[in-house]
Amino acid sequence: MVRAKFRVNAVQRNSPASETVYLHPVYSGTDENKGFWEATPSGSISMTINNPGAIGFFQEGKEYYIDFHAAE
Repeated sequence: MVRAKFRVNAVQRNSPASETVYLHPVYSGTDENKGFWEATPSGSISMTINNPGAIGFFQEGKEYYIDFHAAE
């Protein structure tokens, strides 16, 4: 497993049933964030979400851990 920490830069509402979330690696604010920045200084993730239960979960300005596991 590899863990990253990203911050939501923007949430774009596409329709009442869809939104796109834009995330970038954290870089400052805490010692933990500085450590993540040293490991992942650049990158981006964007996700279009159509799942009604997930719309609204991601909040602009909030930070989220992202865990990567190999799919079997």
